[in-house]
Amino acid sequence: MAIISRKIIAHGLIASALLLFGAKAFGSETEWSLFKQNFVEPNGRVVDTGQGGISHSEGQGYAMLFAVYYDDPASFGNIWQWTKSNLQVRSDNLLSWRWAPQSGITDKNNASDGDLLVAWALLRASNKWHEPAYLQASQKIARDIREKLLRKAPQGLVLLPGLEGFDKPKGITINLSYWIFPALDEIAQADPAPEWEELSKTGLTILQYANFGRWGLPPDWLILTEQVAPSDYFPERFGYEAVRIPLYLLWSRHESAALLKPYKQFWEYFKGARFLPAWANLKNDSVDSYDASLGVRKLAQWVLDYPNSYAFRGGRWDVSQGYYASVLYLLTGMAMKERGSWLAR
Repeated sequence: MAIISRKIIAHGLIASALLLFGAKAFGSETEWSLFKQNFVEPNGRVVDTGQGGISHSEGQGYAMLFAVYYDDPASFGNIWQWTKSNLQVRSDNLLSWRWAPQSGITDKNNASDGDLLVAWALLRASNKWHEPAYLQASQKIARDIREKLLRKAPQGLVLLPGLEGFDKPKGITINLSYWIFPALDEIAQADPAPEWEELSKTGLTILQYANFGRWGLPPDWLILTEQVAPSDYFPERFGYEAVRIPLYLLWSRHESAALLKPYKQFWEYFKGARFLPAWANLKNDSVDSYDASLGVRKLAQWVLDYPNSYAFRGGRWDVSQGYYASVLYLLTGMAMKERGSWLAR
């Protein structure tokens, strides 16, 4: 049995335990209540307060994951219904990624991380609440991801960030934070196709070569030819996208000391300082002048403490930091508990 397959089984057992016992055992329902009050409308629309109040498939997916984790089937149903009615409007089962209050869908292209998150949340919901319709919806999205969004690059099988605009003669543009490793592992069990494991392996391989700048960090966006290089279409930056990579590695147990080294080097450089930059420019090694959110700080501490785990020392979550900071904070705590790092709080 392959190493990845063993990890899939181990992760599946942990996830099953958490689905059985629920957030009463592992999380704070107050956190979820605060998140809903600030970022989820009664009809199930998740509001990204940092982007002018828009909604997107990624946000819907994260909120659906939280609803399963916190054992809130009513909220899950509302969020999924809004997602299905307003974003799943293409001719396939993928989701249009961006919706604005004044104009509805503003970009019909999909975002594969949002598709993965929603498919994963539906799968977990079907397992937790024994709802066959959720499983069927998850499998339909997963099938379209597998059939429409995977491409062969010199490095192996890769995931397009969206169906349109990323596979060009110059190369394939990818975003490694779209490799949501725990989602890929669990979806592979419900949609048993070899592409899922191959996709995970390729992501781990590319991470070994996506080392740029002083700290050897991956940029938010890469272009793949025979080489792995930062994309010319986006800033050469380790930022709000790529910061999720170590989270997904640790959550899925696909991490290694070598894969975590760049993030450790970066965050170790600022350890003990009051300031932790939110992003780093990988072209000239400059850093953001704004302090990172508590969500980033919580993740950074987990990486720095690895392979140990200690209670978070950076302060309590504050919803005033906004939607994305709140997602990162709750997601990191959820991942730590699912992995078995019980001192996450």
